Amino acid sequence: MTSQRIKAFVALVLMVAALAAAQAWRPTARLADTRAKVELETMFPKAFGDWRVDDRMPVQLIAPDTQAVLNKIYNQTLSRTYVNRQGDRIMLSVAYGGDQSDATRAHRPEVCYPAQGFQITRSSDAQVNLSGRTLRVRQLESRLGGRVEPISYWITVGDHVTLSGTEQKLAQLGYSTRGVVPDGMLVRVSSIESDATKAYALHHVFVADMARALRPEVLAQVVGGAAH
Repeated sequence: MTSQRIKAFVALVLMVAALAAAQAWRPTARLADTRAKVELETMFPKAFGDWRVDDRMPVQLIAPDTQAVLNKIYNQTLSRTYVNRQGDRIMLSVAYGGDQSDATRAHRPEVCYPAQGFQITRSSDAQVNLSGRTLRVRQLESRLGGRVEPISYWITVGDHVTLSGTEQKLAQLGYSTRGVVPDGMLVRVSSIESDATKAYALHHVFVADMARALRPEVLAQVVGGAAH
């Protein structure tokens, strides 16, 4: 056997070994199968605290091409507008995916809002106090013409809250090394308000009120079982 043939044979053996290893490490167990079935419509109450669903105020429509992408990523989506007795309105958008592997990692607002023509003019991280535990959230300020829409959101990958693409990847890899495909949820609250500081304070109140109204098993899925 010539030297070139030997090299080609070794390369072929290494390729086969790499493929076999990749197949062996491929996650097969789905975390979603070990949990109660997710039904966003019933998981999130239509009334809690001082908040009620406002059926008169439609939620901002998503561009058809963006919706098509979301449909590929998520199993379920939920969009509602809530109003309190003071007339403050909060838009809630939730998306759940049973498979948060590389191909379907959550679609972050930093991507989907610009896809609809918005500009992201500010980004920062904050914490929401949830009765003895804290929830990390990312705050964005988006603009489209004269519309200013402050956004607060977080993403869960399995039991972990993630805010950056790197955190999402690390959480996904952590499950992958155990042979598990994690599920995930994106929860976004936003409002039309030119005063971003005022908007974020109201978002915190809304999220805390909502968290108190969720059943314990639902709360763990929505804010992450690994939250502090």
